[in-house]
Amino acid sequence: MTMTAQPVRSESAARPTASRQFIDKVFKARELAVAVVLVVMLLATQISNGEFLSEQGVKDLLLNSTILVLVATGQAVVVITRNVDLSVGSVLGISAFAAGSYLQSGGNSLVAVLLAVALGAVFGALNGALVSLGKVPALVVTLGTLYVVRGIDSIWVGSRQITADGLPSGFVDFGTNGISVVPYLALLTVAVLLCVGYYLRCYRSGRDMYALGSSPEAANLAGVPVRKRIMTAYVLCGALAGLAGALYLARFGNVDSATGNGYELTVVSAVVVGGVAFTGGAGTVYGAALGALLLTSINSVLPALGVSSVWVTAINGLLLLLAIAVDRILALRVAAVLRKQAAQMRSARHD
Repeated sequence: MTMTAQPVRSESAARPTASRQFIDKVFKARELAVAVVLVVMLLATQISNGEFLSEQGVKDLLLNSTILVLVATGQAVVVITRNVDLSVGSVLGISAFAAGSYLQSGGNSLVAVLLAVALGAVFGALNGALVSLGKVPALVVTLGTLYVVRGIDSIWVGSRQITADGLPSGFVDFGTNGISVVPYLALLTVAVLLCVGYYLRCYRSGRDMYALGSSPEAANLAGVPVRKRIMTAYVLCGALAGLAGALYLARFGNVDSATGNGYELTVVSAVVVGGVAFTGGAGTVYGAALGALLLTSINSVLPALGVSSVWVTAINGLLLLLAIAVDRILALRVAAVLRKQAAQMRSARHD
């Protein structure tokens, strides 16, 4: 009796593992596809324009992508929990101006960055509280805070403008200099990306984000502190948007009331194109970073090929629609495989 029952238990235990491995492989393949498209696009542009991947060209590509990668990293965490934050562009703008105002009054550069991060975290906490405690749909909440923060920014900034002339030279140099072709901003962005990726993969609270996104009801029944995890995701997203605001100031040395306008749509596109399922529970911050790098590279590739930059928005929209279609196809495929494996497990039990 024992010898005949044991193989069934072992086989049954193996199948859920196989299911999980299948799902992981599907979404890793999605990220790999984005990476391949990015490499092919860059190589094709280099063949057409031999100066595209010059030392300065590579540096510009990395500099142009760092801000979007940072914001996309935070957005990915929120989307993984089956939510969204549409206020990141406004938070970036107001954080950049806050940091610039402080620096213009003779403040310390490091304190200015911390000020921007703290301000972003405050707005993130506001979003998180409204979504988790108020149980208001994230799309509605963050669309509202988008306009609220933008309105505060417009009233505060007015017609004023912060330029590089009023900023410490060391702060501005940090935004443009680096080690060989790798800018300091890119190194900082990679460090943040690795930390967030490690947190999501190796900490229980990070893995809870995926459980929450896969099924909020099941996560709640399993003892996951749903409200706390949603709050954490939004605070992290806001803090990274604030950090991106400070680095935007260092990178461009110019901030006004229009800074960050429309940025949230590009961020959401980068996250979805990078393989983070908009329905939550799947994807990684590394995929979101690849999506951000792909979208920013398109901005550089088109002019290098002599194509008008007006096509950038259309191409970004096409990529977003394609990514959503792929998400749907993959979801149906995964569901079919899991149903088949569940049927096989029930058959094995009966046997």
